[in-house]
Amino acid sequence: MSRVRLLVGTRKGAFVLTSDGTRDDWNVEGPLFAGWEMYHLKASPVDPGRLYASQSTGWHGQVVQRSDDGGKTWEPVGNEFAYDGVPGTHQWYDGTQHPWEFARVWHLEPSLTDLDTVFAGVEDAALFRSVDGGQTWQELSGLRDHPTGAQWQPGAGGLCLHTILIHPDDPQRMFVAISAAGAFRTDDGGETWRPINRGLRSGELPDEDREVGHCVHRIAMNPSRPDVLFMQKHWDVMRSDDAGESWHEVSGNLPSDFGFPIAVHPHEPDTVYVVPIKSDSEHVPPDAKLRVYRSRTGGNEWEALTDGLPQSHCYVNVLRDAMSVDDLDPGGVYFGTTGGQVYASPDGGDKWTAIVRDLPAVLSVEAQTLP
Repeated sequence: MSRVRLLVGTRKGAFVLTSDGTRDDWNVEGPLFAGWEMYHLKASPVDPGRLYASQSTGWHGQVVQRSDDGGKTWEPVGNEFAYDGVPGTHQWYDGTQHPWEFARVWHLEPSLTDLDTVFAGVEDAALFRSVDGGQTWQELSGLRDHPTGAQWQPGAGGLCLHTILIHPDDPQRMFVAISAAGAFRTDDGGETWRPINRGLRSGELPDEDREVGHCVHRIAMNPSRPDVLFMQKHWDVMRSDDAGESWHEVSGNLPSDFGFPIAVHPHEPDTVYVVPIKSDSEHVPPDAKLRVYRSRTGGNEWEALTDGLPQSHCYVNVLRDAMSVDDLDPGGVYFGTTGGQVYASPDGGDKWTAIVRDLPAVLSVEAQTLP
């Protein structure tokens, strides 16, 4: 029977949760790197033993760690990301007299086909690639050098590149999302990029049809239909049926169209999950009830999933990288909260269980199926 592993990043270390295919009982290991902010952990789809982790502190700056034995041992890789004497700065320069500010690695995305290739999205917004397992990195500078770059502005969380999606059938095509610039696509492996924000509306911008400046919170896809994308942005849940060429709103009957994560069911490409929160100023569930919303129609029509979730006096948030799905049948859905709970639903969201409580605030959750 297959097993499931959850890689959980928190404000004070990382945790590894494992279960068999029933997903009833969970073993919890951790904290790994206790005391460090663990922004993201991700396993290679080529080899489940290869893990990458992004860790950061105000004292020691940014470090990327790699494990080749499923998390039993780790080694720091990528000196380019290491502390160089001044926390929050970076050794690379953008060709001007001003250093490019570097705060952290927000997201790590291993290649779907090559064990030693991995991408990193960082703050200030830029995309890096390593082809030697994270030992050395090169910036894919065509993104940051895009003519619209001077117009990018930070969201409340910083000017961060937080989402990287690799097309499963065409590795030359990738999608990234930047807060608060928008979504971008490359069709040549990262050499050139173009904004894909047509149809997005951001009322705080003087020109609602502006090419960039949209605060995208997360993008998701189902690998069986990779040109259909779903987006949670700063207000509005959006859908694109043409690889980002155009977007239309699918917020429908949600109690709030503000939130951070969005995920697609592993086997049902029209089944989508979001976690609404009250507003951009109040990052708490509407009516203090923690509810995951599911659409089985690709948006517009949403149902509240509440079984097993607190329905009174709940004031947690679910961050953009803190929701994930496995690929078992039936598909499992997982999310972590800023209150330190990790919830699991082995039946696609019908029933939820808190598989661990009282962790530090959860920053990221990644699910992986193991043999």
